[in-house]
Amino acid sequence: MADDQQRIESHLDERRVFPPPVEFAARARVASLEEYERLRDRARDDPEGFWRELAHTLDWLEPFHSVLEESPPFVKWFTGGKLNLSANCLDRHLAERGDRRAIVWEGEPGDARTLTYRELHAEVCRAAGALRSLGVSAGDRVAIYLPMIPELAISLLACARIGATHSVIFGGFSAEAIRDRVNDAGARVIITADGGWRRGKVVALKVNVDAALDGRDGHGCPTVEKVLVVTRTKTEITMRADRDVAWADALAKGGDGSPAALDAEHPLFILYTSGSTGKPKGVLHATGGYSVWAGYTTRVVFDLRDDDVYWCTADIGWVTGHSYVVYGPLLNGATTLMYEGAPDSPDKDRFWQMIARHRVSIFYTAPTAIRAFMRWGDEFPARHDLSSLRLLGTVGEPINPEAWMWYRRAIGGDRCPIVDTWWQTETGGILISPLPGATPTKPGSCTRPLPGIEADVVDRQGVSCPPNVGGFLVIKRPWPSMLRTIFGDPDRYVKSYFSEISIGGKPVYFAGDGARKDADGYFWVMGRVDDVINVAGHRLGTMEIESALVGHPDVAEAAVVGRPDELKGQAVVAFVTLRGGKTVTPEIVAALGAHVVKEIGALARPEEIRFTDALPKTRSGKIMRRLLKEIAAGGQVRGDVTTLEDMNVLNRLAQQGSDEE
Repeated sequence: MADDQQRIESHLDERRVFPPPVEFAARARVASLEEYERLRDRARDDPEGFWRELAHTLDWLEPFHSVLEESPPFVKWFTGGKLNLSANCLDRHLAERGDRRAIVWEGEPGDARTLTYRELHAEVCRAAGALRSLGVSAGDRVAIYLPMIPELAISLLACARIGATHSVIFGGFSAEAIRDRVNDAGARVIITADGGWRRGKVVALKVNVDAALDGRDGHGCPTVEKVLVVTRTKTEITMRADRDVAWADALAKGGDGSPAALDAEHPLFILYTSGSTGKPKGVLHATGGYSVWAGYTTRVVFDLRDDDVYWCTADIGWVTGHSYVVYGPLLNGATTLMYEGAPDSPDKDRFWQMIARHRVSIFYTAPTAIRAFMRWGDEFPARHDLSSLRLLGTVGEPINPEAWMWYRRAIGGDRCPIVDTWWQTETGGILISPLPGATPTKPGSCTRPLPGIEADVVDRQGVSCPPNVGGFLVIKRPWPSMLRTIFGDPDRYVKSYFSEISIGGKPVYFAGDGARKDADGYFWVMGRVDDVINVAGHRLGTMEIESALVGHPDVAEAAVVGRPDELKGQAVVAFVTLRGGKTVTPEIVAALGAHVVKEIGALARPEEIRFTDALPKTRSGKIMRRLLKEIAAGGQVRGDVTTLEDMNVLNRLAQQGSDEE
């Protein structure tokens, strides 16, 4: 973290401050820094009044009697209130916005579909009725493993409508990863498709679900009763008569699609995120608080207007897709664009072609994608009319200043403000971000916390760090969309998020990220401080990858670290010790990479595998991953190595690295 801090500070003199464009600010929802500060002060001085007012932007079926109840670190928001998120996304818009486009969808092969709010409402009601007809009721869990097609958004909204807790599994995960998540959630139903399109090829999905359900050594997913299957690619699949049901057939049969009145704390969704141990964490979000914050942040961070066409490029398999592809835009009656495929299919101008064709006005994407666009060159965006854009956003990881500046110039024409947003799966929504009509921006900084969010950078004792000194990013007060627990494991919830740092004797939420604040109070996030690698905005637990590697019969031991990567942010590097009698061959390298893909998914495939006869360990047997990170990054090993058991191991690894260079 200190190295990152020095690297950042060395560029401080080169930073430029960009005030909000005058024309943008004149029409913005929050139009000045003074207005932002008034909102911030009100939220700090009268939090109950601030949150109550935000909550009343939703339709409640029964009013809540208290705003916040705390039993730290557990919270309840809007206690006693009942609402339905699906109805807030759809039903309440029908009278005035029923014929407005809700979802504009484009598939990679070029097929397209548009659903108005009235049409989307009808589809969601049919899907909700189908789920009820299959025996799904409020509180049951439904796993969703679909490509980026309208049925994915429809499935989320249908689950929310009947009170089924949905758990979306990213379409890049393998059968093993599906099984782990389905079994942890205890899902009764899985919604999937025959396949999806990616770079001109079909990505098989139903095959992976079948493999997960069939299981290894006879251990599959015993709680799953039915599998709903959407036809997308017309790939040949196996349908088991007693379990598998065609999506179209289920919806055609009809059923009760009315919205359920759900308690504010009713579990809305479980989303699995990698942690510093091998088992993914089932982050649980509740209906009321999540709805309030998703709607509010979409409205103010993106300065959303009635005539906007809004495009968040995230996959709904990640939390960004939940909050800012589906729920946030639809809560505001907006038009949200969905795209199924890759940004370079059939050519590297696909995104810019779509922005021009659909007249996209708000574009929200990841720094990894922006760095790829930079490498491809200005010629691709220059082919298309991007004048419809008025706001740009970034999400998923810190953005380097060079990419920020290119994004502003080449995509935004030096006229669009950029909202660099910081948040996590656990936070449910954006916590730190510019308000585009109010906040002057600095390339590489996510600027200041949103009103109602009390963030700080502190040391291990909970003391605020001086300006430009690195520390730990914490949130000092609860917020409505915070996770409620880790599904089925409240002790892990406490240990993971509230055991590291206390302020005034009270445990505070520790985000797992290192950061610093500058003299203006702007936050600069420096990346993870735990054993989590952020690859292209996707959080991968090192232990999960290590477990996959050690599961291969040729591997005795493995350690996984991240190294800086110009395109992906971080790349996965594995240090592997083979079992006795095994030698390093190209076939073993390929087999280990394929094994990780099988166990987790392609996104976890190591960029590099280094073989060693031993790993550097302390005398107590703990692998010194800090040293491996330094070796993987090509730097010199620094810091205290007095606890290292065998210095020769480290010397051999360091020499191996220099030889390879």
